[in-house]
Amino acid sequence: MAVPKRKTSPSRSGKRRSHIKFSEKNIVEDKKSGEYRLSHHLDLKTGMYKGRQVLDPKE
Repeated sequence: MAVPKRKTSPSRSGKRRSHIKFSEKNIVEDKKSGEYRLSHHLDLKTGMYKGRQVLDPKE
């Protein structure tokens, strides 16, 4: 079984974990309603997606 010979320093483990992070969500403001939503997702309040009515609007 492989066992490390020396303790991993905090800087070395930090370098290894440098790419492990949360990604930012792409939040955009809706042009018609002014509500914030994720891009490429439909607006649940109006039911619109790409200028088309997809769902019945939520009340």
